[in-house]
Amino acid sequence: MFKALVLNQQDKQTLAAVEQLDDSQLPAGNVLIDVDYSSLNYKDGLAITGKGKIIRQFPMVPGIDLAGTVVESEDDRYQPGDQVVLTGWGVGETHWGGMAEKARLNADWLVPLPKHFDGKQAMMIGTAGLTAMLCVQALVDAGITPESGEILVTGASGGVGSVAVTLLAQLGYQVAAVTGRAAENGEWLKSLGATRIVERRELEEPARPLEKQLWAGAVDTVGSKVLAKVLAQIDYHGAVAACGLAGGFDLPTTVMPFILRNVSLLGIDSVMCPFDKRQRAWQRLGELLPASYFEQACREVSLEEVAECAEAITNGQITGRVVIKP
Repeated sequence: MFKALVLNQQDKQTLAAVEQLDDSQLPAGNVLIDVDYSSLNYKDGLAITGKGKIIRQFPMVPGIDLAGTVVESEDDRYQPGDQVVLTGWGVGETHWGGMAEKARLNADWLVPLPKHFDGKQAMMIGTAGLTAMLCVQALVDAGITPESGEILVTGASGGVGSVAVTLLAQLGYQVAAVTGRAAENGEWLKSLGATRIVERRELEEPARPLEKQLWAGAVDTVGSKVLAKVLAQIDYHGAVAACGLAGGFDLPTTVMPFILRNVSLLGIDSVMCPFDKRQRAWQRLGELLPASYFEQACREVSLEEVAECAEAITNGQITGRVVIKP
């Protein structure tokens, strides 16, 4: 028997409860894992609260991230005792995820735990960190250098945003961090490497087709009118790596930034990211993130506390990362 957070649906309402399950109830897969840690992402919050149509088949164990130890493996790439990390691939959405003491998964979805991290540290990074690294790498690949100018990071208080601020600062970029909680989180963001704080409300007014050029590039986790505003303010030949929709999935913009300023909008997906690219990103995270990153406030919670935290994260009330010890 093992403990898991299980989601069910009743009268179109999503209900979350911690249950005792039997190994035989685990879904199909060729690797059995003892879960050491999971984490709470915004998408997890939408799934657990039912605020987003993330899960379409019930019952479901949520948790799009996990770090753990291989117990049994039918795949030669992994042996009992190996430490592994899982992010994405629909786990926690269409396949039972990491918010449990055990998980049965497909070996193709796993990445060996990088030597730089233990399981808890890996979950302090998780999908958020992987996504942030992919965003930063996309800007680098687009030719945006520290000499190009200032980089804007929206949703900087969140998981993706806070890691992106840290990574960019480590690479020598000047970083402007956008937050709606400047009084609460401004100093913390500066400790991560932000050179200045931008109030979110400055980016929430409707965007003109083109505005004053302010940013060489940006990492956007918000979408909607904030992304439209950012695009209108990007320098000539600048780029925006877009990875989130916390503010909405619409994009009320025009073609003007693209055809008059040669701006690039770079879509970033970490869910189906192929193994080689995923492994390189994890390796780069280990090289770039300073030890001080893991000394920041990180909330560790039990499975019983997850539902409350899920409500908070969907209301924009979580700063940094929440890790879950099953």
